[in-house]
Amino acid sequence: MNYELTKDFINAHLNDDVNKLALSKFPDDIDKQFVIRQIQARQLLKKKLPSWSDNEDLLFPRRLSLEQCSSELTAKYKTFLSQQDNKTTRQQGRDASMFRAMEHIDTSLRKILIDLTGGMGVDTSFLSDNFDETIYIEAQEELCELARHNFKVLYKNIKVVNATAEDFLSQCDNVDCIYLDPARRDEYGRKMVSLHDCSPDVAELQDLIFEKSKTLMVKLSPMLDIDIIKKELKNIKEIHVVAVKNECKELLVLCQQTTDNGQQTSCNNQLSAVSHQLSAVDLRENWRFNFTEEEENEAVVSFADEIGKYLYEPGVACMKAAPFKLLSQRFNIKKLHRNSHLYTSDELVYDFPGRIFEVINVVNYDKKAKKMLSQQTTDNRQQTLSKVSIAVRNFPLSADELRKQLGFKDGDDFYVFGTTMKGEKKVLVLGVRNMQLTV
Repeated sequence: MNYELTKDFINAHLNDDVNKLALSKFPDDIDKQFVIRQIQARQLLKKKLPSWSDNEDLLFPRRLSLEQCSSELTAKYKTFLSQQDNKTTRQQGRDASMFRAMEHIDTSLRKILIDLTGGMGVDTSFLSDNFDETIYIEAQEELCELARHNFKVLYKNIKVVNATAEDFLSQCDNVDCIYLDPARRDEYGRKMVSLHDCSPDVAELQDLIFEKSKTLMVKLSPMLDIDIIKKELKNIKEIHVVAVKNECKELLVLCQQTTDNGQQTSCNNQLSAVSHQLSAVDLRENWRFNFTEEEENEAVVSFADEIGKYLYEPGVACMKAAPFKLLSQRFNIKKLHRNSHLYTSDELVYDFPGRIFEVINVVNYDKKAKKMLSQQTTDNRQQTLSKVSIAVRNFPLSADELRKQLGFKDGDDFYVFGTTMKGEKKVLVLGVRNMQLTV
């Protein structure tokens, strides 16, 4: 295969419909299947991994590896977590300095990183900037060949080893940090209920891991329950729930084996009373909320008797991390109900980690609700609403069921929340997104 001709052909057809392109005739010296795969990969990665998609010298694997790889934003977040930074923070809410003054594991003595699940090599490539030596481990030979090529193109000094995580770990020397991104065992995408549903089985491997390194970073599916992670993983220091544009992308668990008088200790979280640090972040919406389990347990929540001028919906990362009492206490806002996870206030709280709505109307959930919601006065004029976005929080109907009952079409300008107030009162809240807070 003529590489330069192939590269020129790919660049010339980069924006073509790959399905139509696959039916067309190719020059004899161009590998059709290879070209189709590269064009499709660049199109898929244009938003997810722009710096790689735009690099015409990089080569890409099959679609599954593209779908499983980290995005550029989340890979950079891991890089910042692994940087040396002795500062700590209790900042929360919206912060333009997304990656500044994070609370990290101290990396002042780190030199060697092992990525036991190399895959496409995105996380390995970004993390390698913080280490003197990086070793990429991958069981699939094809991915290893691509990684060798791509690391060279990216000027990354990364050693590539074709081996399983288990085999390499059993014979490697001690290192400063081990990174793992285990794959879901269930090829049908069913919900995972344990770390044992992952491959490699990080829960099973962790004793051996902590013989080789004091520090472990694990990327896990956001489908996993955080309480299960805390039961099955040892030495947890921090858990990060990472979202992008209000879509939960991954859970990052930072584990660090502590020392006691020079002796390594291994803490089983099922028996410990450690209060873990949790961070809920949205890398696109540009906010984060840091807290400890102890702070959440001790927080005092205030409940609303009625809904004020503003309604607050926690972002998905906060919903997953569940600091529900602490959100009320820190931002001085009132929760609608113990199980509703919506908040309200009359004074606007700008840095809330989620979406903020200006309340137009609140109506009881009864037979008159549709009529009372449909006729609204907005911008000093009466109008009939026909399109709204609908969500439910602690409500007897699903969003689709409520939409069918109310008869509204889907739309983005107005929002209706079906929810429950203190005293089990069912209400519908009509609001508009406070767009000036999304910048």
